Amino acid sequence: MVLTVGRMPYLHTEPYDFDMERRGFTLVNLMPSAMARAAEQGDIDAGLFSLVDSFRLEASFEPVANFGIACLREAGSIFLYAKQPIEELGDARIGMTDEASTAPRLLEILLRLKYKVAPATYVNRDEPHDGFVLVGNQGLRQRRGARGFPHTYDLGAEWYDWTQLPLVFSRWMVRQTVDPQVKAILQDALYVGLEEGVNAMYQIQEPRDRLLMLPRDITQYIQGLRYYLRLPEEQSMHQFRQYLHQLEG
Repeated sequence: MVLTVGRMPYLHTEPYDFDMERRGFTLVNLMPSAMARAAEQGDIDAGLFSLVDSFRLEASFEPVANFGIACLREAGSIFLYAKQPIEELGDARIGMTDEASTAPRLLEILLRLKYKVAPATYVNRDEPHDGFVLVGNQGLRQRRGARGFPHTYDLGAEWYDWTQLPLVFSRWMVRQTVDPQVKAILQDALYVGLEEGVNAMYQIQEPRDRLLMLPRDITQYIQGLRYYLRLPEEQSMHQFRQYLHQLEG
């Protein structure tokens, strides 16, 4: 069978793309918020799913080894920009990017459980707002802040400072009914990405003008990420799930 794989078009996901085309997979570019919908509709067989969506898909999808993406301390690409300090955002209107699945829930966890403020109202970015969230390449481009919003928060750093655990962005999952041999080919392709793909990011010589990043900026960013999830990341995912249960309770 030909495996249809969802691919996030973000800088930090590029290492995993390193060996995909050679394997003959059909690749579909999808933002995180669209990845789970595509899986539920049967349009893709595997992908790098945002953490929150990976929880939803566990009945029909399974992890591919421990492949995923987490940040050690600072996320570097998940930011809240606000007109007032985060502990004063209880009644604020927060503009939320439509790309994200995990970031809205992460912010809700931080506001309600860490800072003990009433939930913010989430609105579209084109509506009046007191703060807004960007993720992925948009977050990287605006990593130094936003005019008119003097308070900038890296939500990965907020999570780490609170839990002393790395924030898990996403994890690789594959449909349970996929042929085991095809699953093994996908897993091998991800191992190549883990080794050669990450190394290729360190060899980038040209700036990414669209992201306002020099090669040294890219190296610093990638050095803060982990592409294989171990015990601290497993603990973090468990803690995130427990916090979601608290919110829903």
